[in-house]
Amino acid sequence: MPLIKINSFVVKYIRFIEMVGVLMRIFSFSLVSWMGPESPFMFVWAFNTTDAVILSWCSILKKDNAYTLLNVFWIMVGVVGMLRASAFSFMDFKVSVLHFLVQLATFFSQ
Repeated sequence: MPLIKINSFVVKYIRFIEMVGVLMRIFSFSLVSWMGPESPFMFVWAFNTTDAVILSWCSILKKDNAYTLLNVFWIMVGVVGMLRASAFSFMDFKVSVLHFLVQLATFFSQ
């Protein structure tokens, strides 16, 4: 039920929300362009991934498959970028995913 309320809010203000997402993406890429190697990469990746979530949500509600695919791809790229920016090792990632799956299985088995 709460998701229906959130979706109706997003649909009501979809043009504004999409514009916020687009401006966020422009800002994050501008920051990297201006600052180069000195840019705060973790912030940029987190910000860029957040705008990809916003734009994915809007494109899903609009049933726009091309932009849904594009922005879901950017979410995946953002997650990888954040892992790399945090110097998170692949082994740590595998352990974290395994731990999450165990917790999820425990939650649903009760």
